[in-house]
Amino acid sequence: MALHGERDGAVRTVVGAAALLAAVIALVTGATAALLTVVFARRVVTPPTRREQDLRILGIDSAAGEITLAASDEARMRGRYGLWFEHDSGHARLGDVIEERDGRVRRAFTSTDFGRPERATRGRIDGWFHLGPWELDTPYEDVVVETPLGPAPAWWIPADRPSDRWVVQVHGRGAKRHEALRAVDAGHAAGWNSLLISYRNDGEAPESTDRRYGLGGTEWADAVAAVRYASEHGAREIVLMGWSMGGMISLQAVLRSAEVREHLVGVILDSPAIDWVDILRFQGGALGLPRRLGDVVARFLGAPYSGGLTGLAAPISLDELDPVARASEFSVPILLMHSIDDGFVPIDGSRRFAASRPDLIQFEEFRGARHTKLWNHDPERWNGLITGWLAARTVGDHDGAAAEIVG
Repeated sequence: MALHGERDGAVRTVVGAAALLAAVIALVTGATAALLTVVFARRVVTPPTRREQDLRILGIDSAAGEITLAASDEARMRGRYGLWFEHDSGHARLGDVIEERDGRVRRAFTSTDFGRPERATRGRIDGWFHLGPWELDTPYEDVVVETPLGPAPAWWIPADRPSDRWVVQVHGRGAKRHEALRAVDAGHAAGWNSLLISYRNDGEAPESTDRRYGLGGTEWADAVAAVRYASEHGAREIVLMGWSMGGMISLQAVLRSAEVREHLVGVILDSPAIDWVDILRFQGGALGLPRRLGDVVARFLGAPYSGGLTGLAAPISLDELDPVARASEFSVPILLMHSIDDGFVPIDGSRRFAASRPDLIQFEEFRGARHTKLWNHDPERWNGLITGWLAARTVGDHDGAAAEIVG
């Protein structure tokens, strides 16, 4: 009997230890998941201060005008790009791919703006290409837009002939107004002025008190201020053009501001952020995290207690930012361009948005282009789409004839 009792006690001990171990594992797993949620959420809403140099530079032959890169999705992109190196202290221009072989990609190396690229071993490719409006060989002015947080710098680039039609350009997350310089020529060809704006927390415009992105839920007020600036300076017809998160900002400005809707004749979207939950899932997967973590992060960002952990001044309800759910409220034509090979913002959200309003949305799918690099990949098609679409938006007298541009 004693032996039987000792055996039962041993069994109870083992069971108890197993239960304790399971509880510890659950606790550790839960703590890890909670930590990942907070870290991921903070990363989403915090403006980046450094850009990753994820491109390996293997060599430069200046005499031949070539650069050799370690093969990667970025290195093999077709088209022309900017190249930042030495922690963004140097900049050069890249042309198209010449050859890919044995894990190496040879591209055209067209020019160096500043820095010593021959010493660089790492860098990053940028779709901006232009460093400033002075490279466009057209007049421009430095202007200031009065936003709710204070004065924000902008570039105004007038059309070749006097025009009361303006395109207000809204750049994306982690970018600056330079991103939109690629669209100026296409607007010019249709006779439109361009206003390239900055907005809160982008490194140029005033910061908000929390210094965090609102993912479109706060920045839209700065887009409204830009529309007001345009209308006060003679704009009669206005188009908002948004890049990546700038697309969400533009759509929120349309949905939330009667002032914007009063002057708006259309919206252009390049690689837009439409569905933040889907984007979070995709980004989590790209980081090697479970895709379902994106749903957890989405709920966390909207929770009233999240601010102390993310730094946000107020929660962000991603459901309230969903333009598909409010598709019936849009009333102006929209040109939506997105690549199935975006690699950063999945195209599914754009497809759902286009399907929700086929009467208003002209949806153009690209193939092979990476995120916000549609112009770089296929400038002839991209420019042609924008020029033609803007020309079709004109009503009444047209101050400038549309012209074909080939990029």
